[in-house]
Amino acid sequence: MTPLEQAIIMWIHLLAAAIWVGGSLFIGIVFSPLLKTMYGSIEERLQIMIKVGKRFNKIAVPSLIILMGTGLYNSHVLLSKPDLLMATSYGNFLIIKIILVIALIITYIIHVRVIRKDVEEKIMSKQMSTQQIQKLRKKIIILGEITVILSVAILFFAALLDAGV
Repeated sequence: MTPLEQAIIMWIHLLAAAIWVGGSLFIGIVFSPLLKTMYGSIEERLQIMIKVGKRFNKIAVPSLIILMGTGLYNSHVLLSKPDLLMATSYGNFLIIKIILVIALIITYIIHVRVIRKDVEEKIMSKQMSTQQIQKLRKKIIILGEITVILSVAILFFAALLDAGV
């Protein structure tokens, strides 16, 4: 592969990371706190957050898939030599990064299952009690925080890999 092709693949990988991590951080650190100051009821905030989340997922999910594909492609040489994975710090960091990505995917799947279609419809049609909404909101916040922490940790290990530490 030429250096230009490698650069393009890395650029696509970084662009997808910017969309996934940047969007997650924006929702958690900027949008969600701002929403608290703009709307009174938890129900209204949750309805808006669901709409924003669905819209974000339209670019976030493809970005995550691209990230995984380009990440696997970038590391396929090392992954094809398992003895190097354990013998080098690069290999160890790559294993940790892969484990974090798997944890991220599991967390994301749980997050999507918590706000499944029937739950979303109940929220939108105002068929949930305040207590149910508060419990659901707490789960969503925890899963969102775990997603952000895992995403930032994955970025850190990507930086370690890039630095050749």
